[in-house]
Amino acid sequence: MSAKLLSAHSTVFKCWQTRQRGLWRCLSTGSASLGSGRLKGRSCLTLKDFSSDEIKSLLWASSDLKHRIKLEKQYLPILQGKSMAMIFEKRSTRTRMSTETGFALLGGHPCFLKPQDIHLGFNESCRDTARVLSRQCDIILARVPNQSTLEELDREASVPIINGMSDLYHPIQILADFLTLQEHYGSLQGLTVSWIGDGTNILHSFMMAAAKLGVHLKIAKPKGYEPEMSLIQEAQRLSREHGTQFLLTDDPMEAAHGSNVLVTDNWLGNEEERKKRLKDFEGYQITMKTASVAKPDWTFLHCLPRKMEEVDDEVFYSSRSLVFPESENRKWTIMGLIVALLTDYSPQIPMPKI
Repeated sequence: MSAKLLSAHSTVFKCWQTRQRGLWRCLSTGSASLGSGRLKGRSCLTLKDFSSDEIKSLLWASSDLKHRIKLEKQYLPILQGKSMAMIFEKRSTRTRMSTETGFALLGGHPCFLKPQDIHLGFNESCRDTARVLSRQCDIILARVPNQSTLEELDREASVPIINGMSDLYHPIQILADFLTLQEHYGSLQGLTVSWIGDGTNILHSFMMAAAKLGVHLKIAKPKGYEPEMSLIQEAQRLSREHGTQFLLTDDPMEAAHGSNVLVTDNWLGNEEERKKRLKDFEGYQITMKTASVAKPDWTFLHCLPRKMEEVDDEVFYSSRSLVFPESENRKWTIMGLIVALLTDYSPQIPMPKI
């Protein structure tokens, strides 16, 4: 066999090896695509459905878009001619602004739809709405009370569906959280995240992704505020599979001990529940006392909006708080997710260390 033919065979084999690792690098140019369209056409209802490599690819695309658009001031009309239906049955600041401005920044047309704007759930079935919108737009983001609504939309639509938040999951928030931690620490592998608060949809999403990224997860919650049992079991399985630690406790200080990242969410609830929850969550406010048992490099995350009872000002506005970079990254990660689901996007920067 000639040297030229041997070289060609070698290049093909190397490309195959690279594809198997999920990077799909083009060896001649050094560019890369996200699994050669492996994510294109997919929906994102929960990160439970995404592998470790797929979540890493989403973070890579997000980091790349942020670098090219924010730092290099490039104009990237990747979504030119595409439209997005944004169904919002629940109010939002970050999800609406990040999605609407991000989609437009990439050249697409976002359509914001409030409950009073469309017939979903009133004069029209979810099935019919999904089929109509599929013929009008390229992708649908829905922020709805019930995960079952998203699942029905996904069954009936012919375009990708993104969970903008439901009662069970909030995947786009967790992508932003992990991008923020990746930027701050340089790598996610081996970090310990301590969740101190209620068993919410955000915690559920942490539980479905942390182990896949090599992140240890420790959870402190009062009795009666546990996450879903089926998701606890899945998180335990993922932890064993990926060799990470998963801890569930009622003691906030135990969870915070030796942690890199302290996280909480809105656990105060509505006015009717306020008195009971203040009693149930006594000792769960994150303060410098909580941080005193964490690692020296500890940081703090909160998805917002925040109440004083959950975290005091000393922590929330400290230099250790990554809350506002976290909020900004909601934009870059939703952009990365949309681009991955709609295109064969090729990031230009090297894949960040995970």
